[in-house]
Amino acid sequence: MFDKRKDKNQNPPHVGESDPIQHAAAPVSASIQAVAKAAVIGPGIAIDGNISGNENLLIEGKVKGSIHLGSHEVTVGKTGDVNADVTAKLIRIAGKVRGDLTGKEKVIISNTGNVRGNIVAPRMLLEDGAVFKGSIDMDPGETSQAQAPLAAAKVVVKPAAVSDTSATGPDLALKSG
Repeated sequence: MFDKRKDKNQNPPHVGESDPIQHAAAPVSASIQAVAKAAVIGPGIAIDGNISGNENLLIEGKVKGSIHLGSHEVTVGKTGDVNADVTAKLIRIAGKVRGDLTGKEKVIISNTGNVRGNIVAPRMLLEDGAVFKGSIDMDPGETSQAQAPLAAAKVVVKPAAVSDTSATGPDLALKSG
């Protein structure tokens, strides 16, 4: 008669149906789900310095400096603003990053991500809608060997352009040598 727990208008949930309260909370950011057990730099935190450690990291605040978590994951959430070089096993970007990214396994830039910097990783995922300006190096061993002769060639070509005062562009400098 006075049992408050019984409601005649409420049906018991069927097996397989989700609780409406849990269902309303379902649209949790994929980046947060991916790093459920991680250190968190919240949206109200700003760090100026170097970060290193032995656990995963979720950044929703501001970081300036460098981040080195070589055998762990770094996730920059939607509100994250990073001005640093980042080195990690797996790097996920949903926010803003200015700096070079080195992923030991993979770098992922989501559709809300904005990266200005170079990326070195064996695997790379750039989602539709992501903003990226820089270079991607997916075979760092071969590229570093190939860049050494190019750097030497630039040093040789530049003095030729300087000594020939009539040379105004790279084509003329190459012809004069």
